[in-house]
Order: sequence, then C-alpha cells, then structure tokens
Amino acid sequence: MSKVPFGSLAAAIAALGTVLGFFALQLRADGYEQYVESVANFSVVMYVTAALIVVTWLRDGRPYSN
Repeated sequence: MSKVPFGSLAAAIAALGTVLGFFALQLRADGYEQYVESVANFSVVMYVTAALIVVTWLRDGRPYSN
C-alpha cells in the first residue's frame, strides 16, 4: 500500500484556511458581519486540521517497533 500524500493534503487544507480567512475579511468589509464569525471559525478549523495532518505525517514516518 502506498503512503498517503500527507504533504499535499495538508497544504491544500491550509490553503483553504487561508482563502476562508481572506473571505471573512472581505465579508467584514462588505458589511456581512453576521457571517464573519462562522467563516473565521471554519478557517481556524482548517488550520488545526492541517496541523493535525502534519503531526500524523511525522508520526507515520517514525520506524515501527514490534
């Protein structure tokens, strides 16, 4: 079984978090305050998910002990 592409997955999810962060800023500038908190929270969730994927990637690279 091949290794899961952790790096590209983490980068894509972090990029999604960045886009959502900019989207939240744009919503605030356009006056849609009621949506800013939800979009900003989802952006943070994407960054946390990307960080957890990186941790999984690092742990997967360790040698297995039997």
